[in-house]
Amino acid sequence: MAGHSEYVPQSAAAKWLESRLPVISLVRGSFVDFPTPKNLNYWWTFGGILFFVLISQIITGIVLVMHYTPSTAAAFNSVEHIMRDVNFGWLLRYLHSNGASMFFIAVYIHIFRGLYYGSYKAPREISWILGVIIFLIMMATAFMGYVLPWGQMSFWGATVITNLFGALPVIGETIVTWLWGGFAVDNPTLNRFFSLHYLLPFMIFGVVILHVWAFHTTGNNNPTGVHPKSKQDTIPFHPYYTVKDAFAIVVFMILFAWFVFYSPNYMGHPDNYIEANPLVTPAHIVPEWYFLPFYAILRAVPDKLGGVLLMFGAIAVLFILPWLDTSKVRSGAYRPLFKQFFWIFAVNAVALGYLGAMPAEGIYVILSRICTAYYFAHFLLILPLLGFLERPTPLPASISEAVLKDGGSGSPAGAVSAPQTK
Repeated sequence: MAGHSEYVPQSAAAKWLESRLPVISLVRGSFVDFPTPKNLNYWWTFGGILFFVLISQIITGIVLVMHYTPSTAAAFNSVEHIMRDVNFGWLLRYLHSNGASMFFIAVYIHIFRGLYYGSYKAPREISWILGVIIFLIMMATAFMGYVLPWGQMSFWGATVITNLFGALPVIGETIVTWLWGGFAVDNPTLNRFFSLHYLLPFMIFGVVILHVWAFHTTGNNNPTGVHPKSKQDTIPFHPYYTVKDAFAIVVFMILFAWFVFYSPNYMGHPDNYIEANPLVTPAHIVPEWYFLPFYAILRAVPDKLGGVLLMFGAIAVLFILPWLDTSKVRSGAYRPLFKQFFWIFAVNAVALGYLGAMPAEGIYVILSRICTAYYFAHFLLILPLLGFLERPTPLPASISEAVLKDGGSGSPAGAVSAPQTK
C-alpha cells in the first residue's frame, strides 16, 4: 500500500516481529502515517461508517445463526424464539435487520459522493469497480437474508425475484432450478439462501480489503480533485481522520439507535410477521426499500426479459462509468453544468425508489419509464457530451491553496465543503 511509515521498533519483541513479519509498519503505513489530503470533508467519513456497520452485521449475524433453524417448518418460529426467549435476542435481531438498512443508507451516500467528486476517474478505476462489486454482493446478501425469517413477504419476494432469472434465454430455467433446489421455493431454497447469506459477508470483507488497498495505492481523492503536490497538501491519517471518522460514526450510531430502540420495524413490511403461506398471495409484493429503484426499472418495461436486462444494466453501467465521463476535470465542484445534472439524477433516483413502492399501474408506470430513461441517459448521453460542451471553472493550483481560500488554514482536517475559485 502507498504511504511510507517511519516506524522504528523499540522493544526487542517488536524488532523480532518486524524483521520476520513487518505487520506493524504495514498497519502504520496504511492507517496511521498514511498521507491523506487535508481537505477531506465529512462525506469521506462514510467509508469508515460502512466498515463499522459491516463488522456489526457480521458479529450480530454469527450470534443469530446460533439460534436460527434453516427449515421451512421451523424458521419462522426460530425467529420468534430469538425475539422472545434468547437473552437480548430482540436487540441482536433489530441491530441486524436495521443494520442492513443503515448499510445501504451509508453505501448510497458513499456512491453518490464518488459520483459527485469523480472518484471513479483515473487512476482510481479499479477502486471504483471493486466498490461496485461490493455493492452487488451486498444486494445478494440482503436479498437472501430477507428470505430467512420465512414470513409472507420473504416467501413471495423470493418467488418473484428468483422467477426473473427464468426470463434469460437458454440458461434461465437451469438457474432458477438451481436456486430453488427443486421446482418451487421450498426447504432446499431456504437452505441455499441461508448458506450463501452466511458466506457472502466474509466475501464482502475480502473485497473491502482489496478496495482499501486499491485507493491506498493511488491515494485518496479529495473535494478539489487535485492530486497532492507536496507534503503541505497532506496530513497523517491518524489522529486527524481517525478522530473525524470516530465522531461521524458516533453521530451515525445515534440515527441507528433511534431506529433500533424506537422504530425497529419502520423499514420492514408488516406481512413478514405472518408465516409464509404458498396458498395466499399478498396484495402488493414489494422488496426492501433499498431495492425499490431497481424494482421500478424492472417493472417499467412490459417485456419480462427486457425488464430483467435493464435492471441488471442499471448496475452494469456503473462498471464502465470511468470511461463514459469524458471530462478532464474530476470534481463536480468545478463543473457548473455537471452539478445541475447530478442533482437532477439524484432526484430521479429517489423518484425511482418511490415509484418502486407504488402499484405497477396507471401514471406510476409512465413515470417509471420516464425516470428509467433518464437514469440511462445520464450515464450514456449526458456525461459523455458534458466533457465536450462544459466549461469548468478554474482549478486551484494545490490543495493547500484551496484550503486557505476556504478559510480552513486553522483546521485543515475539518474543511467541510469544496472551495470555489473565482
